Amino acid sequence: MDNTSSTRISDDREYIVWLDIDNTLYTSNARISQLMTERIHSYFVNDLHLDEAEASTLHRDYYTKYGLALRGLIRHHGVDGLDFDKKCDQSLPLEELLHEDKQVRKLLEDIDRSNTRVWALTNAYITHASRVLRILKLDDIIEEVVYCDYASPKFVCKPEPEYYAKALLKANISDPSRCLFVDDNLQNVQAAKRLGWGSCVYFREQIDINGAFRETPAVEGVDAIIGSLEELRNVWPHIFKQ
Repeated sequence: MDNTSSTRISDDREYIVWLDIDNTLYTSNARISQLMTERIHSYFVNDLHLDEAEASTLHRDYYTKYGLALRGLIRHHGVDGLDFDKKCDQSLPLEELLHEDKQVRKLLEDIDRSNTRVWALTNAYITHASRVLRILKLDDIIEEVVYCDYASPKFVCKPEPEYYAKALLKANISDPSRCLFVDDNLQNVQAAKRLGWGSCVYFREQIDINGAFRETPAVEGVDAIIGSLEELRNVWPHIFKQ
């Protein structure tokens, strides 16, 4: 797994699978998103010296406008992205919350690597992405990671078109229809589809509550909606070993 973000990689395999990491490769029941939200809120309060209400409002506004709260913090408050990463992402007790999912690993192992690459496309920094993949024991299966460079004040992220262009450049892909993408954020999936990515799948995890799964409504601008990654075997049958 490569930890650089700019080196172009030549590969003539026909397809490339792009996997989001957080809340896609592991269940949202791990509560990592909630813990991350709490840490970001604390960063607004403690480092920007805002009251609780101001912090909540600004956090929501920056996330909505910029895709990541950190980008608003850098742009308007001169925050050091790596300091933010250390106090927020790196402080998460991931080792206590995550564990290997053998079914997910088997799914990725069953992809035919003779014609398909398997990469990750994340809005996290490489430190967090690598840590998660290592804990999940997927770091040897994910070939490359395209990530947000928190060290750069002007970094881009999903769902900005520039971020998808960055991914294609790194993968040395001129034809986006070769890309197969799955993400738990609807805006990210729709953005990729608008840019001509071949198959864009919205992962809306089905959470069993008292034995009943929540329903998944129809959504425009995506090729498929899945409640489990296992469903990718039916959505993309052509990339799995026969």
